Amino acid sequence: MHEEGLQFVPAPDGRRSSTHANLAICSAALTGIDPAAVTALRQETNWRRRYPRYVRALTEAAAADPAQALTMATAGLTAAWQQVEWLRDGTAAPLAEAMRWPQRHAVYTAGLHGRGSHLIEPFSIPYRGQRLSGAALHAQIAHWEATGIIEPGCARALLRVLDHPEWLDLSDRTLVLLGAGSEAGPLATLARWRANLIAVDVPDPARWQRIAAVVRAGNARLFAPSLQPVAPEADPDEWLPVAGVDLLRHAPEIVTWLLSFERPLDIATLAYLDGERHLRVALAMDAIVATVSAARPDTTLMTMATPTDMFAVNEETALAAMRNAAKASPLGERTAAIVRTLSGGRLLQPHVRELIASANGKRYGIVDCLFLEQGPNYALAKRLQQWRAIIARAGGQRVSINVAPATMTQSVIKNPALRAGYNGASLFGVEIFAPETTGALMAALWVHDLRCRDCAANPDVPLDHPLELLTANANHGGLWRNGFLPRTALPLAAVIGFLRPLPRA
Repeated sequence: MHEEGLQFVPAPDGRRSSTHANLAICSAALTGIDPAAVTALRQETNWRRRYPRYVRALTEAAAADPAQALTMATAGLTAAWQQVEWLRDGTAAPLAEAMRWPQRHAVYTAGLHGRGSHLIEPFSIPYRGQRLSGAALHAQIAHWEATGIIEPGCARALLRVLDHPEWLDLSDRTLVLLGAGSEAGPLATLARWRANLIAVDVPDPARWQRIAAVVRAGNARLFAPSLQPVAPEADPDEWLPVAGVDLLRHAPEIVTWLLSFERPLDIATLAYLDGERHLRVALAMDAIVATVSAARPDTTLMTMATPTDMFAVNEETALAAMRNAAKASPLGERTAAIVRTLSGGRLLQPHVRELIASANGKRYGIVDCLFLEQGPNYALAKRLQQWRAIIARAGGQRVSINVAPATMTQSVIKNPALRAGYNGASLFGVEIFAPETTGALMAALWVHDLRCRDCAANPDVPLDHPLELLTANANHGGLWRNGFLPRTALPLAAVIGFLRPLPRA
């Protein structure tokens, strides 16, 4: 018996299989565009190991034609909604129907005000035991750009936030955090910028105590959901034990609750779960975003993309990776040649091998930073967020989707291979960030995208290609410009990482 809420539809053999859903969604996106890839997908017998080749097919096909990118995104998301259903009281309903008819739970609103200083804190970040602001932060941003850790667009955006401290007063915005307790999320920084914060997370008293403590220390206002009645002015100690709703079980009711706030909403999709549950929670968040946006077209979207994915990047970034491959930087040609020979060519393969000519007259390179350890469900969940971002912007919504750096979160630490690989990543010139640093940077980039007039997030600004929205402000930690295909360097990084202590924040 499956729990109520969002579940995969049964496959022909009766099982609710994430693999079946993966194959169906990717096939739908590629149908009519890459027949050979669709045929291979239908015959694939080892999806868990070979999924990167199909993610590449999706990325290359989208890069080749701007119009095709939007067509694929629409087909993929449509298929994704068809691969899940809503279970309640022993009855299954299509996702779209369930989102229109919330049935069971009323969601009540609890809240609290921060008790910290009313002054808006200047933009700063915690970094390696220090708090960088002003000139020191400016210098660090410049260093990251010069060493290829962040893209030039990311540097420009962060510097603009430094130059516009008035942007940081978020008392005019209502920010919805789906997955508010996300370890590398922006909550802690936004709580110091007078934001109105609607926090959505699972019922878990310890988690809500942490969320409340963060908000109390700042000057924001918190609105929290509860499935039990709460007095309007109830003390937090009364409602924290019953706070929370489950995205996988209460998505229709969450929509009704969000629409009860009579103000424009800025919705961030931040929740993470392990394994196939991550794909399901990504679809639950997508259903919430799509349904609220249909009712309120002024809704803006935010999500944090991952660098450990596959992207079509501009020619300059791709050529930088090619140059580093030619020089075998940073290991050196001789060392790289020895390693390749001893590994039978499996290690230290070149990263970006060619440029793709697009129908818009520009050329793009494919950066492939997928790690098999993260799995196909994670890769597809992130692809769904890319597709929603492209579709929403094309429909006139402001969309903030920025690549967050690889971050040493608990989900990474508990995976021994990823933990060791991240810990040894500096061997290849890649920087892994602490969660609190990532959260502060992503909060600043979100503010930039909400306030700017001439940035990719603004749908009135023309883009040469929809995929440029995904890469404009990327902080990839050096993965994209690396000369080595990252997953063929991970084993060497892991050897070093196993011998090192975890870095301090």
